[in-house]
Amino acid sequence: MPLPQNPSKTATRLLSVVLLLSLALPAKADFPALGALESSGARVTAAVIDLDTGKPLERRNADLRLSPASVTKLVTAAAALETWPADKVFLTRVSATAPVSAGGLLDGDLVIHTEGDSTLDHSALWSLAAQIRAVGVRRVTGEIKVSTAPFGPLGCETKDRCDALEKSSTAYNAPLAAIGSDYGNWCIDIKPVSVGTPATITGCGGMALPIPVEGTINTVASKGRNTFWADRFTVAAQGDVLRVGGDLPQGAPQNLYRAMSNPPLGLGMLLRETLKVVGIEVVGSPRVIATPAPGGSIEIARVDGLLLKEQLGRMLRFSNNYIADSLTLNIGAVATNKAGTLADSARSLSNYMQRVAPQVLPAPLFSGSGLTPENRLSAAELTAMLGSVYRDPVRFPALYGGMVVPRQAPFAFLRQGSKDWMERVALKTGTMNDPVSVCGVAGYLRKKDGGWMSFAILVNGGTGYKHVPLYKSMEAIRKDIESILQRN
Repeated sequence: MPLPQNPSKTATRLLSVVLLLSLALPAKADFPALGALESSGARVTAAVIDLDTGKPLERRNADLRLSPASVTKLVTAAAALETWPADKVFLTRVSATAPVSAGGLLDGDLVIHTEGDSTLDHSALWSLAAQIRAVGVRRVTGEIKVSTAPFGPLGCETKDRCDALEKSSTAYNAPLAAIGSDYGNWCIDIKPVSVGTPATITGCGGMALPIPVEGTINTVASKGRNTFWADRFTVAAQGDVLRVGGDLPQGAPQNLYRAMSNPPLGLGMLLRETLKVVGIEVVGSPRVIATPAPGGSIEIARVDGLLLKEQLGRMLRFSNNYIADSLTLNIGAVATNKAGTLADSARSLSNYMQRVAPQVLPAPLFSGSGLTPENRLSAAELTAMLGSVYRDPVRFPALYGGMVVPRQAPFAFLRQGSKDWMERVALKTGTMNDPVSVCGVAGYLRKKDGGWMSFAILVNGGTGYKHVPLYKSMEAIRKDIESILQRN
């Protein structure tokens, strides 16, 4: 075949055709699966940032602020690690308002108060009780006073917590308090023993529940159906009451949590019961006070709370609202040098975000848990915050260590997908149903070369698609993240 007379002109014409064709093709859209969800009426903000270069890899409405639900807890964790070292310990103390006589009489009160330990539990109460007995106390003529200082009464502030003042069938909505036990919950052990007889119902750790139990849970054969239920009600004349019913198969003991209506008072009741078991009588009933222990009180017992990094691990892995908002109160108190409400304290989280992810206006945050549906964050803000922590060699290990890797996640909806999704992702989730659906994820992605990316995706229901099914949101999120991991 004869060669063209002017090969250079032919090559130029071919190059021009290729360029025209490439320009005619539509550009690849970022986050295509989320884009399809958005086209159906959902609202989406999403971003992935290469933390080695600082450059965005993909963005979709990255500056749009949406409801983050429990993804807010990443902000709380990062702000907590800026406020205190990762090994910070919050102490809980018991003080006596009078000396202990040689015969073991304490003619006064016991006052329990904390520095803000949101992880105080029934096991810690056994330790406090043993220490009180060890100093010789055998009888207390006064009361157990539970001090909420410096915060005082906090109110309920969110619908879920307000509803829990009357009834709760779960644990996540425990009313926020300056001090409480088991995350503001009644910790309950239910043991089915002999078929045809009622299961035993006690507090965790073997102590008697200091609240009335109405109804019974029947023990059935091991192959029988599990139909038991347990709800906590608040009755004006009695306070908290546990109402139960249904069947529980033999050999299937249950450990469950039900929100208290008044966590400080519940703590006092549990401590009184624990003291009774170790042989200490307290004459007066527990009472909540808003003042600290009076001057001249003598500390007779103390217990360390979990290290901050361990608290954050529980908060992030199990999305513990009580820990998140307790930390928020304490972060706000440190930042402003005064105690405030949850909404007041959450301004410190907004201010933190303004420092690490500058925007025209601070992010509106009203809680550290995300229980408040009015919270708003964008993917750009979240990825910038995560990038800031990544560049801090002191804070990064504690934050990253508290996140969930899908293969080891406590929730089944995360434990599916490709090997890349299961092993190269560390995240925090957030879900909500009202007033619109929320499905959010944010965290870190590991690159093939060992480098890092930060990512954040929030999917909210929109006016045309108010409640996006969780599985649809997660399918789209997973598909787009898997595609990014395949390329990086």
